Amino acid sequence: MADEQPQPHVTIGDVSGSTFAIGSHARAESHHGTPSTPRDDHTEQLLVAVRQLRADLVRVRASEETAGLDEALADTEVEIVRAGSADERRLRRLRELLTDAASLTTVLSSAGAVAGLLGM
Repeated sequence: MADEQPQPHVTIGDVSGSTFAIGSHARAESHHGTPSTPRDDHTEQLLVAVRQLRADLVRVRASEETAGLDEALADTEVEIVRAGSADERRLRRLRELLTDAASLTTVLSSAGAVAGLLGM
């Protein structure tokens, strides 16, 4: 048994949400967050506009109104990324919040872009 090489000790902890490969010819691909259905052009434009508006909201004075709008935008972004689209209930809520925050749509072009993509 003197010829046997000691084997390395490997411990793998929690790997949920991870991608890894083991071995000299191993290959790993990650598809986390990939929508099950492809996004159409309109939804892709909405996603870009939602992200831009969220980035712009940090530049305005924080209020309950902007916090609520940011939360709804974040939820919409997550739904589009996960499912490939946002459901009508969520889009209706965004329309309501943007209507309530009408002053933002005149100040932030990104708010106007989201409003336009929502048919307002």
